[in-house]
Amino acid sequence: MTDAISFEVPWARIDKFDPPSVFATLREERPLARMVYPDGHVGWIASSYELVREVLSDPRFSHSCEVGHFPVTHQGQVIPTHPLIPGMFIHMDPPEHTRYRRLLTGEFTVRRTNRLIPHVEAVAAEQIDVMRAHGAPADLVTTFAKPLVLRVLSEMVGLPYDEQDRYLPAVILLHDAEADPAEAVAAYEQAGAFFDEVIERRRKQPRDDLISALVNEELTGEELRNMVTLLLFAGYETTESALAVGVFALLHHTEALAALRADPARLDAAIEELLRYLTVNQYHTYRTALEDIKLNGEVIKQGDTVTVSLPAANRDPAKFSCPEKLDIDRETSGHVAFGFGIHQCLGQNLARVELRAGLSALLRAFPDLRLAVTADEVPLRLRGSVFAVKNLPVSW
Repeated sequence: MTDAISFEVPWARIDKFDPPSVFATLREERPLARMVYPDGHVGWIASSYELVREVLSDPRFSHSCEVGHFPVTHQGQVIPTHPLIPGMFIHMDPPEHTRYRRLLTGEFTVRRTNRLIPHVEAVAAEQIDVMRAHGAPADLVTTFAKPLVLRVLSEMVGLPYDEQDRYLPAVILLHDAEADPAEAVAAYEQAGAFFDEVIERRRKQPRDDLISALVNEELTGEELRNMVTLLLFAGYETTESALAVGVFALLHHTEALAALRADPARLDAAIEELLRYLTVNQYHTYRTALEDIKLNGEVIKQGDTVTVSLPAANRDPAKFSCPEKLDIDRETSGHVAFGFGIHQCLGQNLARVELRAGLSALLRAFPDLRLAVTADEVPLRLRGSVFAVKNLPVSW
């Protein structure tokens, strides 16, 4: 207990792009450190690349809400263990997790998502037109990143983009650490009711989307609603933040941007490096020990929470040389920006398609794209599960 760090310490990001400096010390001295959560529960935090992957791939560590003890929400409230929520497979272990995820896996393969490239590129081109019509300076978040990702994701899932006011507030509020919890719950309930409505529409008039495909499976209405919720909530905020913060990083790292403009064929490699370097999924990745487990010379007791830091793992010098540097020519294979193991992000291939289309469109359309304010004036969202910029003023 005497050497346990506070839960707040590893999340105290003080730089635009770097995770807290404490991780460098932890990786070197205590890559598996005791950590005291806000409700007094003493668990652990893993900060090395090797340990993060080990925890996330070991079936003795559970992500089930029935046994989990993740004792804090964005607002600092304790989350009690509770029965499985039908369809919300992110908080399940096999075989329940496997059953639900298998229904979606085929829709998110590289081959399937690559079929969407022409459409995603067309949406990106339309948002470029929106930026031009707005004129410089413009907020890249609201005129480009958010609408691009939401339009693509909504259409793929089967949610009407022109009715986004009925479901988007829930996504925004539940990712916002400063939001009123009661307001967030009300928005969540409103979104759930809307999803039920759309599901019934698709039962009567199916289309080429995920909801129409899922209504033909043996799923209850509750299961289907929660699967739709998960797809939207997991796929929107993370990708639009990765796109906006990725642009911010490139505009700040002018040498990398110049190299990419000189050779657009390096874009795919640059995207992987941005994913590694930024790791916008900054915390709330945790597991619970199902039994006593020896790890890194320590005994993790049954019921202990182990939080893993994906940003720290992606900055581990044992895996990536000079990890604090943005290097678009780096070998990035194995990065954990999308997690690892059976819960690795289902939509990562779609995210890559969106990032590639978005960045490519911006580079082509605005060869002199630049920040309209100083880098220090760009407002960051440092709390919450996703690292993001609140807005990104740009000129061209």
